[in-house]
Amino acid sequence: MTGLDRWISQAHWEVDVSTIRTSPSSVTEVARSRAGPTVAFQAKVTLPGESGVVRSSSISAAGTTEARARIGNYNCTMRLVLASASPRRAALLRAAGFAFEKLPVELDESVGTGEPPREYVRRLAMEKSARALAMVAGTEPAKAGHSPREDDALVVLGADTVVVIDGEILGKPLEDRDAASMLRRLSGRWHQVMTGISLRSRTRETGRVEVTTVEFSQLSDADLAWYVGSGEGRDKAGAYAIQGLASRFIPRIDGSYSNVVGLPVAAVHDLFAEIASGSESGYSSQ
Repeated sequence: MTGLDRWISQAHWEVDVSTIRTSPSSVTEVARSRAGPTVAFQAKVTLPGESGVVRSSSISAAGTTEARARIGNYNCTMRLVLASASPRRAALLRAAGFAFEKLPVELDESVGTGEPPREYVRRLAMEKSARALAMVAGTEPAKAGHSPREDDALVVLGADTVVVIDGEILGKPLEDRDAASMLRRLSGRWHQVMTGISLRSRTRETGRVEVTTVEFSQLSDADLAWYVGSGEGRDKAGAYAIQGLASRFIPRIDGSYSNVVGLPVAAVHDLFAEIASGSESGYSSQ
């Protein structure tokens, strides 16, 4: 069994906690809308409310306790930074036992003329991870609470998720009327949810595109009025949330459930194995 096999075979993530002193610190051009098994950690660390870590890690500050993930049998520590403000992605990572920090980045998310959805989400994920790495590494101005520091084990995760039907990307609805229009297109049909993910260290990048096919039930006018009126889909790609009220309209999916929520967690785990093993960079579309 190779080292990588042993790494992948490890059934859980452990946490290595140490107290340290730190210094302060066919598609046409589509515009993305502008509108709007769980691991129990034993480390007893006081955490900031939105650090992106539960009971396992806190963002480093002067004289505070910091925890790093010890991954499998390698006993190596990695500082993971999530380049996203999405509470859904953060919740998925927490549930899977990842210790991480959140660092949202701002990018132009317009789809290029003729750019296929797969290429679009992969490109945007890479741009997000690159921007966040530059901010953490100090080559771009960092946001408050993210002081640049040397960290050879730094890994940044970027992701972007879109809903695709008839080869067209459905972004976030501009208003309720737009949401209703999107849901009518999805009603009684199958569509795809695509997430591009990118893991980037100081020396290499790896990633992939995860695709899940989703079936929507036939929606009545009453269904549409009720769901749109709930407001749940106003900030969601495709105007719905599979993990919420919309679950009653989705009888089956083919692929990763967490991908539809916003992040294919199993794929992220696999990519960490690639980063840890030092295998060749690259990605595969699945």
